[in-house]
Amino acid sequence: MKMNKPLQFTHINEQGKARMVDISEKETSARVATAYGEIHMNKVVADGIKNQTIKKGEVLQVARVAGIMAAKKTFELIPLCHVLALSKCEVEFNWKTDQLLSVHCVTKTIGQTGVEMEALMGANIALLTIYDMCKALDREMKITNVCLVEKSGGKSGHFISTNHLPHE
Repeated sequence: MKMNKPLQFTHINEQGKARMVDISEKETSARVATAYGEIHMNKVVADGIKNQTIKKGEVLQVARVAGIMAAKKTFELIPLCHVLALSKCEVEFNWKTDQLLSVHCVTKTIGQTGVEMEALMGANIALLTIYDMCKALDREMKITNVCLVEKSGGKSGHFISTNHLPHE
């Protein structure tokens, strides 16, 4: 009978102190991750984004660039994340309803650790940028359903979320 090893947090050493995981012995492989999130807004904001009449500028273009920049800087904001050279970061938006906008952030690298945090950071910052640019018109905007949708590569293999809303 095979004994299961107890689950351990990899970012904590034997003394219970935080550490950055040593990935130097890990195999290099293609790593891809997709994150998702939504922002709910009032009709005035939604129409302003669609018609590009928000005074701060072209909201979706600014949010797209902000998401890409954030994904590239994830290691600067999450203390134990590794510095990764992303080979791809794509941020896409889709209107699910008249007042509900979704974002998908896809990140990719060839490396020794995954890009899930980079995808999640990109999606979150894209949504926060939309909030920032439109908050004067709707302080009740709500960011929801941010999650990892899918990841592939590495020892843990392919993951597809069973809790995620269906792809558009």
